[in-house]
Amino acid sequence: MGLLTGLCAFLYHLPQIYKWLLKPYYITSFLLTISFVVVRKTPGLCEHLVTQREDGNSCDFDWRELEILMFLSAIVMMKNRRATFVMTCQPPLYMGPEYIKYFSDKTIDEELQRDSRVTWLVEFYANWSSDCQSFAPIFANLSLNYNCAGLRFGKIDIGRYEEVSKKYRVSTSPLAKQLPSVLLFQGGREVMRRPMVDSKGRAVSWTMNEENIIREFNLNELFQKSKKLNKSHGSKEEEQNGSQPQEGGEELPPDTDNMEQPKESKKDQ
Repeated sequence: MGLLTGLCAFLYHLPQIYKWLLKPYYITSFLLTISFVVVRKTPGLCEHLVTQREDGNSCDFDWRELEILMFLSAIVMMKNRRATFVMTCQPPLYMGPEYIKYFSDKTIDEELQRDSRVTWLVEFYANWSSDCQSFAPIFANLSLNYNCAGLRFGKIDIGRYEEVSKKYRVSTSPLAKQLPSVLLFQGGREVMRRPMVDSKGRAVSWTMNEENIIREFNLNELFQKSKKLNKSHGSKEEEQNGSQPQEGGEELPPDTDNMEQPKESKKDQ
């Protein structure tokens, strides 16, 4: 029953897996992974390779190559438990559209406390983290869909600013698995964060995807409240502008009594 459930789940998510894998850097990673094995086993190519085997057969692996392959496989599995025996390249940096403000160690506190009515959703990331690079397009898409005057999105590289990392208690250690972390601020104070952290300082297992972010942070409700805040703020501005004379408006009629009468022409005289 368990195998059948796993097979059904795999078939259900198969289109999403294809969409995720059909990207240049995953295709390049796959080709680089199998290139050594293909060259070593392809007739016509392997005969010209150098080998240290006693029988001189360069189309088979020697004991040193087998040890290197096993060692690299163990390193990959220790670094990322979700990885298989495929060594993937690091995803490229996201360069697409976004409505995100990037903070520094000197501007983050000022921006979060500038307006108590503004809610901030801030991502704490590090450029060297592959998980942060994979999450970058997801966070950018959220900013495009939910950003407004009352709900803002921000990011800060805590790999550069260690003091910010300590102040907001987001560890950059790979063992803590807290990167990336998304924190919600209201009135300059932290309301919630994902992933949560246990007593040992390690992140609680949680999938960082768009659906979970929307559900956990209740972005739909926050966005509706922020839209109401924008409408009320706009109506107040209109009232203030309506009480003041506008430039280019209708001018008062001139006082005809004080105006000089035109002189009579010679014909009228």
